[in-house]
Formats: sequence, C-alpha cells, structure tokens
Amino acid sequence: MEKEKKSAALGSDFDFAAFEKEAVRQLKSGKPLSGKEGVLTPLIKRILENAIQGELEAHLEEEPAEGKNRRNGKTSKTMKSEHGAFELEAQRDRNSTFEPEIVKKRQTTLAPALEGKILSLYGLGMSYSDISGHIEEMYGIEVSPATISSVTDKIIPVIEEWRSRPLDAVYPMVWMDAMHYKVKEEGRVVPKAIYTILGVNQKGLKEALGIYVSEAEGANFWLQVLTDLSNRGVKDILIASIDNLKGFPEAITTIFPATDVQLCIVHQIRNSLRYVASKDQKAFLRDLKEVYRASTKALAEQKLQELGEAWGKKYPVVIKSWNTNWERLSQYFKYPEDIRRIIYTTNVVEGFHRQIRKVTKTKGAFTSDTALMKLIYMAIQNISKKWTQPMRNWSLTISQLAVFFEGRLKLEFEV
Repeated sequence: MEKEKKSAALGSDFDFAAFEKEAVRQLKSGKPLSGKEGVLTPLIKRILENAIQGELEAHLEEEPAEGKNRRNGKTSKTMKSEHGAFELEAQRDRNSTFEPEIVKKRQTTLAPALEGKILSLYGLGMSYSDISGHIEEMYGIEVSPATISSVTDKIIPVIEEWRSRPLDAVYPMVWMDAMHYKVKEEGRVVPKAIYTILGVNQKGLKEALGIYVSEAEGANFWLQVLTDLSNRGVKDILIASIDNLKGFPEAITTIFPATDVQLCIVHQIRNSLRYVASKDQKAFLRDLKEVYRASTKALAEQKLQELGEAWGKKYPVVIKSWNTNWERLSQYFKYPEDIRRIIYTTNVVEGFHRQIRKVTKTKGAFTSDTALMKLIYMAIQNISKKWTQPMRNWSLTISQLAVFFEGRLKLEFEV
C-alpha cells in the first residue's frame, strides 16, 4: 500500500518497485547516493516534474472557462541541487499566467539546501573559486562566482536586522576594540577599521553587540558607536575595558556617565616598551610588574613611585604616561581577583578578533565594505555558536558586581 501511495505521488506510470530495485543495485555497485550521477537525482527530477504538473492542473481549473487556457508544451532548464544537476521539464500554459511555486520560472537551484552549503563554506573564509570547486567536486554542479555572490548577498538584510536589533538595558561588562583591513574603493586600496563591541550579559554569556566600519579608528567614531548602542536600548554599562586610544574614555562617559572605564594594562605595557631601549626592557618589565601585579591600589601606587625614581630620568615620557593614565589604568584594583582577571586587559575581545582573523586571513583587499562586513558577520555567527556557557565563576562575579553597583543590576531572584 505504501509503495502504491509513493507511485501515485510520482505519477501513475512510475514503477517505484523497479526504481527501488535499481537504486539498490547501483548503490551496491559503488554509485553515490547524491552528487554527480547520484542515485537520487532521477527521483528528485520526477518528484519535481509531477509537482509542477499538479500545480498547473490546479491553476487551469481555477481559470475562467472563457479564458480557454490550456497546456502548451514544456520548457527545459538545468537545475542544480545538493543531489546533483539534472534537466527539469516544466509544463507551460497557453496564456502564460501559470507561476509555479515549488520551482520558480527563473530558479535554477534548489534552495535552501545548496545555498546553505555555499553560505557555510563562505563563512569558513573560502574564496568564490574554492567554493565553486568544492561544490562541483561534491555534487557535480558548476556554480559561477556570480551565483555565489548572489547567494551571499542574501544575508545583507539579515546583517542589517542583526545590527539594529534591540539590546539588553544593562551589560555588566563590555570590551571594545578595532580590527584593521584593506578595502578596494574607487580604484584604490584604503585602510578600514572594523569596530567591535563584545559584551557579557547578566547571565554571563558573551554577546557581540555590534560591528561597525570606518576609515580609521578614532574617539569621534566610537562616540557614534556608543550612541547607536544607547538608541538600541542599552541604558547602563557597569565596566568597559578599552585600549588607550586618546579621547576614548571621554566618549564612553559622554553616553554612559556612570561606567567604570578600565584602560588595558597590556596595551599600556606595549606602548611603554616602544620607548625603552632593548637592553633595559627586561629590567624595566621586572620593576613594572611590581606595579600592575600589586595586591592593592595603595601598594601599586607606591611601586609606581619607585618605578619613577628608578627610571624617570632615563625614560620620562614613559613614566609620565603611566602617571597621566593612572586613574583609568588602576580601576581594576577596587574589585576582587575574579573580576580583576577579566577586566584589566582587552584580551577577551582580542581573542575574539583572533578567531575572526582565522577566517579573514586568506583575503588580501576586500572588494567593498559590504564584502568585508558579510564575511565578518558570518564568522561571528559561527563563533557565537560556542557561547553557550557562562563565564567562569559567573554566579560569584555577578553577586559581587551587584554589591559594587548597588541598584544597577536586577538579579533574577530579586522581586
């Protein structure tokens, strides 16, 4: 009975039992189930052709009798699917009013299966030519770069929707940093900065809050980025960890005045070593560790004074930088060790960037801002799939933050 139902769905003249027997024989002989010359390909072809025929019959029944519409031959086109390419014969009507739903008139690929494969490969950083070669090898289908581009372009509105989605009102911690790429623009290659904001929500889960593109990194653009966060619903950020870009802390406190801004200690160390002779770097770092690894802020300030006494005459610019930025550099001393470890550097967002660069590293210069944004968005979606567990010791951390920032967090057990 079941085979009779299947035969009816495939057409009254289709011998399902014979097809099943032949398919088993072909599989035993080594013929693949899918791909070029796959066993399933003729079955898919038959199902689609009969489905279109059924759609046409329903369409003709609905048309007014005076229209005298009727069948008018067939058209043939090559369809590409994950199970292989095949010639699809679709019936036409005389008045050309029939619009099939299962396979559109100008459709040549069976979405979303094949499109999903293309997007998956694209999200891994593969070039259009590599994707085309892989699809042809796996499925026996030739897919042009133009087709691949049109498929990946379908995520553009998805990206825009993601970038404008509403955000939580409060984020306990955020890290902000920029990556730098080259993009072709009006016949020349120009540098572009991709601004990323990585946050931790009140459940302790990482979340990419947004990505933005600009020609260069600067505090003024960061102000626009922060304004966008505010417009999307963010009312408060407890702690922001950032690099030492001039004007950046002021940009944050302009939009979120109650935020504790922590300058990255690692960035400050790197910048300092640029102005310390190589023969002195080992000794200088040894003394510097006494500052940023101190157990208390008071002890750190004592060690900073000693650092100035030992190295101030030789490297006055370096010591001045530490003293000038000290208030922002030393914010982490007010917190317990678990919180200090998370916020005293921007390592969290830099690790996030390293994962993105694994995907983008094969690219030279991107053809446009859109091409750059598409690939970074796909990389972020793949990376964020792993963000299913709260950060380490988060239950303790969020409890401590609730004490430090009394009244600014709403814990789930509160009423």
